[in-house]
This record gives sequence, C-alpha cells and structure tokens, in this order.
Amino acid sequence: MYGNVDSEELRRLLPAERVVDAAGARIAMVHDAGPRRGRLERLRLRFPDADAAVFGHSHMPLHEERDGFQIFNPGSPTERRRAPRRTMGLARVDQGRVEFELIALD
Repeated sequence: MYGNVDSEELRRLLPAERVVDAAGARIAMVHDAGPRRGRLERLRLRFPDADAAVFGHSHMPLHEERDGFQIFNPGSPTERRRAPRRTMGLARVDQGRVEFELIALD
C-alpha cells in the first residue's frame, strides 16, 4: 500500500488497497481508513469478504472487533506522533482466525 506522503512514482507501483489470503483468513489492507467515527462499520462495508482490515495513517494504535470482523492499526515504529509510544503489530492466523498483537517498542 502507498501512504499519503509517498511519491507519485511509488503510487504508480503500489495499490491503494489490497486483500490477502493468509491461512484461511482474508485480511484487507488500506492506508487511510477515514474518520474515527463509524470506522469499523465503514471498513466492513468496504471489504465485505474480509475477516479483518489493517490500516495506518493516524499512527494511533487501535484494535476493535464486532460480530467477527476486526480492524487493527499497529501504530508506528518510527513516528509516534500523538500516540503515547512507538508500536508495531503482529498478526497470527490459526484455522482461519486472525489474532492481532500490539507490540510496544519503548
């Protein structure tokens, strides 16, 4: 995925969004998931066949789940911005079920 500060050259090479199959789970990825309010519902509608959606842009870690659909923002390992610390995420898939872990780096 490309981000909002990436060059036009890079944007031509990378997709705006992507859905991958990982051991029986479908995980969507997108840079900007829009405003906080209604985000989970909006991503569910945007990726109706996905089990989860991973997004960035805000650099603010977040993990929500509702009715079997998850959204996850791993934060940022380099630029924490308003987040209390630098973070990254780990996704594990077991028998089609996605589990996310937020890892604090400082």
